[in-house]
Amino acid sequence: MRVVSGIQPTGNLHLGNYLGAIRNWVKMQDEMECLYFLADLHALSMPHDPAALTANTREMAAALIACGLDINKAILFNQAQVPAHAELQWLLNGTARMGWLNRMTQFKDKSGKNREGASIALFTYPVLQAADVLLYQATHVPVGEDQKQHLELARDIAQKFNNDYGQGTEIFTLPDPIIPKATARIMSLRDGNAKMSKSDPSDMSRINLIDDADVILSKIKKAKTDAEPLPTEPAGLEGRAEAQNLVGIYAAFADETTEATLRQFGGQGFGAFKPALAELVIEKFRPISERFKALKDDHEQIDAALAKGAAKARELAMPTLKSAYAALGLLR
Repeated sequence: MRVVSGIQPTGNLHLGNYLGAIRNWVKMQDEMECLYFLADLHALSMPHDPAALTANTREMAAALIACGLDINKAILFNQAQVPAHAELQWLLNGTARMGWLNRMTQFKDKSGKNREGASIALFTYPVLQAADVLLYQATHVPVGEDQKQHLELARDIAQKFNNDYGQGTEIFTLPDPIIPKATARIMSLRDGNAKMSKSDPSDMSRINLIDDADVILSKIKKAKTDAEPLPTEPAGLEGRAEAQNLVGIYAAFADETTEATLRQFGGQGFGAFKPALAELVIEKFRPISERFKALKDDHEQIDAALAKGAAKARELAMPTLKSAYAALGLLR
């Protein structure tokens, strides 16, 4: 199995990123061949500050390593150091269809009412996502609910390219999704119906990797809840989004089921549950936060780690890229 997955280098890694994706990345590196990349080319689809992009790329790499990603087990790199990503996107643009891209819900969401003013990159970045995984003959891609559509597009592009140009051979592997059953969907501390997000204007809505113990305690104590005690069964959380979110966070960090958490805290109010949750989060986050703070300003070490990963990625990408050029009849 070969797994490929990416994350936008937007800086400010938070608890939702960790529980939703990064923790599973760390687990997978011991079980299969893994390539993890910082999607800095994808960042060009929206207006950005160049200096901030450089800083955020390094910061995200430091955060991933602090969370337990081992550059001797997994391949960690940023897209910009592997030109084959952009090359293959262009080659696949001839296969992707406007109708397919028009159905992508994220373009509609991000462009809003100003579709004519959105960048071409925002419209076509699902093709770059397809190139990201097809380039390495990925067999599996970890996806959340919001990325299933993009993986289906990658499979459609791969299938059509193979049919049109493969001449009986499979140029690209069709990747299958990995949807970890235990992945917690972490919501905002201020609104249990909205995902925890770096873009939320309220810092109180999320727990950041760099937050110290006092800040974490304060954020959890002030997290939105209701007046009812915790139920003894998961069914009692229905319609209680904020309660469900906090219980989910506890269960994820304790590595137990929601049922087990409610057996322990059912019948208790949030006055008792919130301090217990804060203590657990602080305990689990402390070693990660300490390592991150030690790494984040060591640009030499971070750059060396990314360069090492990029060299491996370029080597793995080259056979597929050559096959795609040849299949298309491009003389090189």
